[in-house]
Amino acid sequence: MRFAVYAPLVLSVLLSALAGVLARRAEPALAARVLAPAAVLTAAATVWSLVLLAAALLGDVPPLVREARADGRPVTDPVPGAIGFAACLALVVVAVRLRRAVRAERNARSALRRLTAGQPAGTELIVAACEVPRAFAIPGRPGRILVTSAMLRALAPAERRVLLAHERAHLHHRHGLLVTAVTLAAAADPLLGPVRTAVVFLVERWADERAAAAVGDRRATARALARAALSAGRTGTACALQFTDRAVTRRIAALQTGPLPCLWSAALAVLALGALPALLAADATGDLLALLSGMLG
Repeated sequence: MRFAVYAPLVLSVLLSALAGVLARRAEPALAARVLAPAAVLTAAATVWSLVLLAAALLGDVPPLVREARADGRPVTDPVPGAIGFAACLALVVVAVRLRRAVRAERNARSALRRLTAGQPAGTELIVAACEVPRAFAIPGRPGRILVTSAMLRALAPAERRVLLAHERAHLHHRHGLLVTAVTLAAAADPLLGPVRTAVVFLVERWADERAAAAVGDRRATARALARAALSAGRTGTACALQFTDRAVTRRIAALQTGPLPCLWSAALAVLALGALPALLAADATGDLLALLSGMLG
């Protein structure tokens, strides 16, 4: 209890440090698939550890302490009271952050669904008359792709095929679920913020690779991404294909080289790292239950 309950916090920092390394060196699909569940497990273990720290305050309840002393049972204090109260405050903050994250996700999905309202059921591609170059993959049944007329004008026919292949990859591989999972994990455990950043980047790289495979030309895919970024930059808006200045450079550079290797050993290590906090939290739970049962029994 004394050490295991704090371990998820330490492992959150370690996972965040490894996320950037894995995002740069491993095949994007594999890296995203292991980082997302690892983040969810770590976040869940971290929240549970906070619950355990807060629950440890039960051992300081005066009637329990007096009864234990009267029966001659040892009274231990595995968690200082200040830490227990801090854990209670942290749980309140986590609840507020999760509520905001869930609301933001719902609002974003509702806004995207409204954009496709009234379209025929079998329509995959929706073109919106708009002077802002944007494109979205809208999850659902069926999933749809929304592209603005400004984006289509900015791209050559071959580059439009790259754009559509990119967005189809998002739909086919359910990238929205991965991003939502790590977003909620980072809301519950802010130490996992770098993991969310890495997974958001990785799903874009994953879609880039699938688009390059679909059109059969990595350099043409890189040119399409660059042109989309320049078009968005001229309007002063966020780019349709999820660019930031650093991300676009890294993505284009990656497409101009060969595909990254599948580092299975590193992926398994990350999954093990994600499972370890859960195991330690379970161990801490057993210790707390034994402590309280000893005081109550």
